[in-house]
Amino acid sequence: MFGKHRVFGHWDESPFQKGDLKYVILDLMKDKPRYGYEVIRILEERSQGFYAPSPGAVYPTLQLLEELGYVTSNQQDGKRVYSITDAGRTFLAEREDLAEGIKRRLKDLWGMRSASELRETMAEFRRLGRIVGRLRVRNLDRDKMRRVKEVIAHAIGEIEEILRQ
Repeated sequence: MFGKHRVFGHWDESPFQKGDLKYVILDLMKDKPRYGYEVIRILEERSQGFYAPSPGAVYPTLQLLEELGYVTSNQQDGKRVYSITDAGRTFLAEREDLAEGIKRRLKDLWGMRSASELRETMAEFRRLGRIVGRLRVRNLDRDKMRRVKEVIAHAIGEIEEILRQ
């Protein structure tokens, strides 16, 4: 089962299966200690901006890892910084095949050939949202509002047809 996370600035299904995030976080900490928002930022960068785990997913996972003894934390400059422990390294090494499989799956997902087209398409969706959001609903007459709604409904229908093919 997948959890809810931010994708394209909206809540959507996570690319992670239940329990995957702990492996990804431990893998990020192999190189150096990290704080929670740094984990979120790195995953967003690696996904080319398509995915950012929510703080509600990352921080409980960090807390779980700390309770299991796989990471330790301390305060540095007002931020809680997490470091992988020897037990965490052992845990990760013992599950190297699983961790590598997760990394490959994410790389395949986020390294897709159509990433630039997807990014451009999402930019167009945001542009449409801004245009519609700027409509002065009170100032539009009924006919113009109806025509805008019809165009959007027609576009949705065409997109659904393309996706069914």
